[in-house]
Amino acid sequence: MSKQPNIIYYEDELHDEFATDHIEARKIDGSYRYLRDDAVGRIFHIFWYRIVAIPLAWCYMKLYFHHKIVNKEILREAKKTGYFMYGNHTHFLADALIPTMVNMPKRVSVIVHPNNVSMPFLGKITPYLGALPLPDDAAAARNFMKAVKLRAQQGDCVMIYPEAHIWPFYTDIRPFEDLSFRYPVSQNLPAFCLTNTYQKRRFSKRPKIVTYLDGPFWGDGERSAKEQKKILRDRIYEKMRERAANNNVTLIRYEKKSV
Repeated sequence: MSKQPNIIYYEDELHDEFATDHIEARKIDGSYRYLRDDAVGRIFHIFWYRIVAIPLAWCYMKLYFHHKIVNKEILREAKKTGYFMYGNHTHFLADALIPTMVNMPKRVSVIVHPNNVSMPFLGKITPYLGALPLPDDAAAARNFMKAVKLRAQQGDCVMIYPEAHIWPFYTDIRPFEDLSFRYPVSQNLPAFCLTNTYQKRRFSKRPKIVTYLDGPFWGDGERSAKEQKKILRDRIYEKMRERAANNNVTLIRYEKKSV
């Protein structure tokens, strides 16, 4: 008899968090240094990102998950410009590695929860891997917006997980707000989406991860910025829902608690 999937009960699709790291997040205030573009920062970035992270990401994803990327050629038309990419949030480690693999050789900056820069050791490294933690006060918010704008202008992919919270191995797309879609609208840059799916392998119980890329998506320039970000959000959400139908492995079943 096959093993039945674990069950997780949730109350709120927008706010429930099922990550298991239990990290106490530091406060990201006006003193936090988002940009580390001095000589030392560039050296650390090359070492941790190019020499360490990329080979480890490739080995882990290919050997452990037999990772496959579908439709990567769509990124060619944006190779000379920055862009924003949105993805579903279903694995604590794979979600940190896949954006790098998908966008190589383009540099990736990732908008993250402050937890990602609060870990005792890795928290010192993640800023050099492109982590841009969400701000906690007005001064930090100004610095954060400057950093996001600069990285996009420099030609980076700015990666965003609009679901915000990790639901491990979730096989649908949770509803998400349109707030983060103001970035491509305000900078008049294209947006793409990636949808990670879990699919059967022929000779292993461990699923493979297949990542689907779609885009570019744009707002409607004839509409207001508020309307554009909603249009962009809806287009990407519907495409991700369409791609999520390719999931055919359920490791964890999510059920809403009854009232």
